[in-house]
Amino acid sequence: MDRPAIWRAFLFGIFCIPAFAANDTDAHGLWVWKSATLLNAPRAPETLRDFCQTEGINEVYVSVSASDEASEEGHLGRLIALLHRADIRAEALLSSENADEPGKHREKLLGRVRGVIDFNRKHPADRFDGIHLDIEPQQRPENKGPGNLRFLPGLVDAYREVRALAERAKLTVNADIQNKLLKGGLAQRRMLFTSLPRLTLMLYELSSPQDGESTEAKLEKLRTASRKFLDMAYENLDGNNLARMAIALRTPDYGDKLPAMLKELDRANRSNPHYRGWAWHSYNDARTKDR
Repeated sequence: MDRPAIWRAFLFGIFCIPAFAANDTDAHGLWVWKSATLLNAPRAPETLRDFCQTEGINEVYVSVSASDEASEEGHLGRLIALLHRADIRAEALLSSENADEPGKHREKLLGRVRGVIDFNRKHPADRFDGIHLDIEPQQRPENKGPGNLRFLPGLVDAYREVRALAERAKLTVNADIQNKLLKGGLAQRRMLFTSLPRLTLMLYELSSPQDGESTEAKLEKLRTASRKFLDMAYENLDGNNLARMAIALRTPDYGDKLPAMLKELDRANRSNPHYRGWAWHSYNDARTKDR
């Protein structure tokens, strides 16, 4: 290999390392849906960055559609650069109801992962740090019902295929999961928790702003539920290859009390070695609430 080629390979290796270490402690995430529309308003990226800094958020899951990858590259690159300068990671948020099924649905998702990898090649200084998956086969009628985990093997296969692509490109992978998945048997939970290094539990509908409960009652309910689901997830599982799990809450369940609830998750669970941090769903809801 000639010297210019060696130098190019060296630079590529440097810039393909995510901008920030993939720290699995005290992760504080935020979903941003419909990013192409939301972030095109004047100073919208700066407003998002300021929100993250105010609320202690250190990773953002930015929705990316197939059309965004082609038409919004400049906007995404500028947003990622802005977040990186504030020490905030950026993950490409990819969603699907059907990618657990092999064939065209799975290939569509993998094609979008390849699109993110291609974006990073074109923007080595302003690259995504990871892939964030929102695959929801449980939304299909045939997968509803308590204990119905018939879709789990296909879902895990999808996770593993995405991980294989992403890790070769030095991207982390995280995936949203529902508490239904934690109620499976030992073999099912082992399959899930060894498929990816990071998972995020969507812990929804514990409370409501209209339920009449005091703030302390809501906090206690959250402490109890978060500890219960962490214990349930890892019961009788051992090994160093298990995913660590963040816990997500959403604005409609707590309204203005959500920041305090998220902080309580850290206080209640930080000593648990499996606990990764919290995540806020979503920036879109928070903006709507504030209007």
